[in-house]
Amino acid sequence: MAGNRRANGEGTIFQRADGRWCGAGYVLAADGTRKRIYVYGTTRRDAADKLATKLADSNRGLVVAADPNLTVDDYLTAWLTGVARHRLRATTYVTYETLIRRFLIPGLGNRRLATLTVRDVRTFLDRLPKVCQCCAWGWDAKRDPEHRVKARRPRCCAIGNCCAKNVSPNTVRYVRAVLSTALADGVREDILGRNVASAVRLPTPRSDFQPFTLGESRRYLLAAAYHRHGPLFELALRTGLRRGELLGLRWDDIDLDAGHLHVRRTLARTRGGATFQPVKTHRSARRIVLPRDCITALRRYRTRQDIDRRAAADDWTERGLVFTNTVGGPLDPATVHRHHQTICELADVRYIRFHDLRHTCASLLLEQGVELVTIKDLLGHAQIHTTADIYSHVRLRTQRTAIETIGDALNADDDTDEGEKET
Repeated sequence: MAGNRRANGEGTIFQRADGRWCGAGYVLAADGTRKRIYVYGTTRRDAADKLATKLADSNRGLVVAADPNLTVDDYLTAWLTGVARHRLRATTYVTYETLIRRFLIPGLGNRRLATLTVRDVRTFLDRLPKVCQCCAWGWDAKRDPEHRVKARRPRCCAIGNCCAKNVSPNTVRYVRAVLSTALADGVREDILGRNVASAVRLPTPRSDFQPFTLGESRRYLLAAAYHRHGPLFELALRTGLRRGELLGLRWDDIDLDAGHLHVRRTLARTRGGATFQPVKTHRSARRIVLPRDCITALRRYRTRQDIDRRAAADDWTERGLVFTNTVGGPLDPATVHRHHQTICELADVRYIRFHDLRHTCASLLLEQGVELVTIKDLLGHAQIHTTADIYSHVRLRTQRTAIETIGDALNADDDTDEGEKET
């Protein structure tokens, strides 16, 4: 619960989730710069008085030392509220807050920030993937054993059969990146002497996505053609659009006659509900040429939407969205996930994540010899090395094909030189 608005220079007072009050403000550091400090109290008045004392000392030219008893928990909580909330996109902030709450605070929260070492961070990260999250948080034990729905009954940890819900190597890297970002701000503001998380090196995990093969892609598209929201899944596979970009499309973003669409926004699901946000990067705002099959499917889909609009009558909410539910609202990401599962089953192909349709698009383009820079522009990556790193395994496969092509030419029986033929 935030406090009343304070004037510039008076700092910030807010209440933590555990009930304590925190005060944050900038004071004079030993090197003449200004740094952020945090104070804590059991009441708002207590925290405000402590912060006022620190600010008054700083205004008189006194150097204010960082609190040696500041814990990682206190610092990360204050950093989330005072820094990250104002800097990050809403969806990114939710991810950061979740990783800090689920992993960093339970694992490192009790340690003093000033004495946190590289070894502490490395030990924590090494231990993280070995812990079953279901056991650690008691997810299965909290299920109601008397509930009639089978999916709600205890089925693993609570009955002594661990389900091994361990975090992936990518999640471990993400946790380290969040901690490093937070500590980097502490270094810049002279709260810390060094960023111990940045010194920890983790192995690069293997790609965890499994895109469809060409044959699987054909069967998936055939099944999607008979689905109510088939054009959404066809666009995902044929153009590599992100789920949020697809759900954020409006009809005025699409020119079916010219055969292209503009990506201008993304739909994100946050704790406050569905919200439209700017695209991920400036490169993500792009124009994409529509495949002919998608143009035909979108025309049919708009006709179906007109039928839904007439059937809903006064219940219809007009937002101009391309992909909607039966009353004009945006599709829920969880609903898209369920429809994707259904299409995989109908197509009799292995299940892959919805986001792997984007990877399928890029992989198929690479295998067909499309240049990397073209794929980068289509996917909306900011840097070409991002595209190259993600699809390095596909590029190796195409390189192998190229090398074998040269080998076939060199091993051919015809030893006539091309130059001699022309002569």
